[in-house]
Amino acid sequence: MDVMLPGGRDGFDLIDVVRGHGDAGIVMLTARDALADRLRGLDAGADDYVLKPFALDELVARVAAVLRRRGRLPSAVQVGDLVLDPDAAVASPRGTVLELSATELRLLTYLAEQRGRTVSKAQILRSVWGYDAYDPNLVEVHVSALRRKLEAHGPRLLHTVRGLGYSLRGPS
Repeated sequence: MDVMLPGGRDGFDLIDVVRGHGDAGIVMLTARDALADRLRGLDAGADDYVLKPFALDELVARVAAVLRRRGRLPSAVQVGDLVLDPDAAVASPRGTVLELSATELRLLTYLAEQRGRTVSKAQILRSVWGYDAYDPNLVEVHVSALRRKLEAHGPRLLHTVRGLGYSLRGPS
């Protein structure tokens, strides 16, 4: 919720109203960046406080973190016959636990979070490695290794979308 809302109430006042109706997670999303405002929001019961302008990927990650902490977002994700539990660092297609490197696990986790969507090599590079510079070979090498491990235990889940990037999705 934003702090600056039209009408008589601001977001700080609404925290009490929301909390009075249940146990919803609250992420404040606002341009009010003074330390006093951030502390006021967190002290009033907000789970997080995000400043505008913000990166959408960061906001999504923060909302997911709030939901996980509140027990509302299961860490395990299923794509086809693959079950991925990033919190336990386990990827298991058809009941077989894969031996993945830390980088392969981060890559698979990112792709699972984006499942069904096509993500570019640049998006993968930025999200998995934190690099802004574009090095398609780094992404291609790790995607290829991950794909080999996944396909050794079932149908293709990691698809190349020519000219656009990659997509993790169940078999067609």
